[in-house]
Amino acid sequence: MSTATVSPRPKPRERVLAAAARLFVREGVNAVGVDRLAQEAEVSKRSIYQHFDGKDAIVATMLEEYGPSVVAGYFESDAEGDPRDRVLHVFDALQAAAQASDFYGCPFVNVATELRDREHPAAVVARGFKDRLTAYFERQAAEAGAADPRTLAIQLTLLFDGASASAAMRGGTPDAARLAAAQLFDAATAA
Repeated sequence: MSTATVSPRPKPRERVLAAAARLFVREGVNAVGVDRLAQEAEVSKRSIYQHFDGKDAIVATMLEEYGPSVVAGYFESDAEGDPRDRVLHVFDALQAAAQASDFYGCPFVNVATELRDREHPAAVVARGFKDRLTAYFERQAAEAGAADPRTLAIQLTLLFDGASASAAMRGGTPDAARLAAAQLFDAATAA
């Protein structure tokens, strides 16, 4: 007699969000319609509309709920090392993530860029994640004694986004992104 347990099938809402995460990241928001999403999630369109007001809500909710898993690992060293090490860890984590065959760049930037509407609910969510990254860099810069922590944080965020885009286009990230982050940080925190 087998005692193996079978995990229950995820509920329709979770299946829709999982399908959205796969499809929107891989193929783009505009390329995936509700019909395709329903098919991939194995739910009816009616079920989708029972859980979401429309595709815009699906995109925003997907980023809100799956976003933390996207950035997991980028801030693992938050309690360890000095501020410089913590900043460089973010670039190391990007480099590790970019090695995966299913890395398509930063989903937050990709969605916001594709939507082209800064006030779209998903663009607002995406901007929130980027604001948190900038705030993280700013805290590290301030702790390290940077003369202008905000400017350094913005520069590091721009570098991160560029490295992410480059990795999506070329596969992997060059060590140049980490080196540039170190040079920016060192120049801004030199006494």
